[in-house]
Amino acid sequence: MFGDLERTPRTLLVCDRSSFLDEKNRLSSQVSMLLPECSSAPSHLEAVLNSFNSFYLIRKLPIHELLDKHFLETSVHQGLVSGLSYRTRIDEDNCVALMPNGHLSLSLDKDSFELLGVEGKLSKFNQRTNGRYVVSVDLTDSSLAPGGRGYQRLVTGLRSRLQLKTDFLLSHHPGGGASLQALLSRCDWSEHRPEVRSHALTDLFCPLLTSDLQSCDPHLLLEWLGAVDAGVSCENSSSSFLSSLVCPEPKTTMSRALSVSVCGLLSPQDVHRLIQQIRCYLDQPRLESWASLTVHGFVDSPVSWGGDEHGVLRGGENFYSLLMFHDHTYHLHLGTGAHDTCPP
Repeated sequence: MFGDLERTPRTLLVCDRSSFLDEKNRLSSQVSMLLPECSSAPSHLEAVLNSFNSFYLIRKLPIHELLDKHFLETSVHQGLVSGLSYRTRIDEDNCVALMPNGHLSLSLDKDSFELLGVEGKLSKFNQRTNGRYVVSVDLTDSSLAPGGRGYQRLVTGLRSRLQLKTDFLLSHHPGGGASLQALLSRCDWSEHRPEVRSHALTDLFCPLLTSDLQSCDPHLLLEWLGAVDAGVSCENSSSSFLSSLVCPEPKTTMSRALSVSVCGLLSPQDVHRLIQQIRCYLDQPRLESWASLTVHGFVDSPVSWGGDEHGVLRGGENFYSLLMFHDHTYHLHLGTGAHDTCPP
């Protein structure tokens, strides 16, 4: 047992340098932004940060409600909603995710899977005990059209046999709020706004960053970004008893910087709008020509990169980080759990 504790778990980190692509099709719980040589967010960034869409917490949602014909036609098929079971643990509980592309994923224990009576596959994280199964269905596929055999079998399994209920976070994409009202009228729910937090930093040690990124190791860079976001000092010696975190070399000192985070169930469209406004911010002449944005997925989401299964086990990492430069290039770092599939 002690041998297992002493071993550092394997981590997966994919690094790339490219041009900007569209938003990621994923469930995000937090974005963290760092702007060097800046003490307050410019008005156009402030407006985007404060206009992130609200989301809903539905208590004891019967999961078969996600298959309601009106909800499917007005929300799911239009790509307007996403959601995730709330405070469920991927290694112990039944977890549910509704992805922005209309895929419904259920991570179930063995008894629940057998009650559901729908085709699935053995979880790759519990193959020794055969204790967990994954069911993934595309609700936009014609085989799941309301009234069809596949649709009726899934609805019957969720409503009559398994009767799965869970607290559920549900987010509507811009313009999709009205389509949720019929579903919400049948549920106990509360509306929430994403929480925005900002911190002005002074005299911050910072790696010397250039667009080729040859001078800084990606792991050390991400460690430094995480320390700044968490408010952990990197002014330590390697022999320090409390912390050995240090700023990667070569380094410089920023007289000021702004750290901002937004927490909640965040839509891909809102994240994409923020990225576009950061690009506009970098177009303006300034002392530093870069900015960073890290997007965190939910630790206990049943879905990770590329729609593959996500397992928490020792870590549960599930994020990507953009280091953006004034010439519209970026460095993309994709991180995932120690036992997950390598990000695409």
